[in-house]
Amino acid sequence: METKIVPTPPIHWLDNADTIPAIVRDWLAESGSMTRRFEQHCTEVTAAPYREKYISRGALTKEEQMNLPDSVRYWLREVVLYGDGVAWLTGRTVVPEETLTGEERQLLEMGNVPLGRYLFTSGCLTRDYIRFGQSEHNWARCSRLRLAGKPLLLTEIFLPASPVYSVSEHHGED
Repeated sequence: METKIVPTPPIHWLDNADTIPAIVRDWLAESGSMTRRFEQHCTEVTAAPYREKYISRGALTKEEQMNLPDSVRYWLREVVLYGDGVAWLTGRTVVPEETLTGEERQLLEMGNVPLGRYLFTSGCLTRDYIRFGQSEHNWARCSRLRLAGKPLLLTEIFLPASPVYSVSEHHGED
C-alpha cells in the first residue's frame, strides 16, 4: 500500500470570496508565480516532491475530473514547498498526457525545482481560473493553467507556517 507523506484532506470550495479576509484573498488571487511571491519572505524556496507518477482518470479527484479533459493517463506531481526549510505549501499538479508534448515534457523531470520557476518562464502560460477553498483550517486554491494552450490543474494548500497567514504584511489595504 502506498503511503502519502502529506495527506491532502478534502477541500471545501467557496462560491463567495467575500468571506475570505482581504490579506488572505490577496495571496490566493496571486496571478503570478507563488514561488516568486514566497521568495519575498525568505532566502530560499525549495520543492520536495513526495509523489511523481502516472495515474488513471479513476485516481483523479472529482474537481480534477470535472476540469481536465479525458486522457488515458495523467502525470501526478505532489510536492511540499519550503521557505528557508519551513513547510509553507503542499502542491498537487495533474497533467493530461497529451499536454506533455514538446517543451512541456520538461514537466516530467522537475525534480526539486518549484513548478512556478518553470511555468512562469515558459512564455506561453495562461490561467483559465483560480478557485478558493479551505482544507481543514488551511486556505487552498486551484488553478487550471494552460501551457501553449494545453491544460494542467494545480491545487495548492497553504500550510500554517506560510506567510499567507502573517498579519504583518500590508498591501495598502485597511
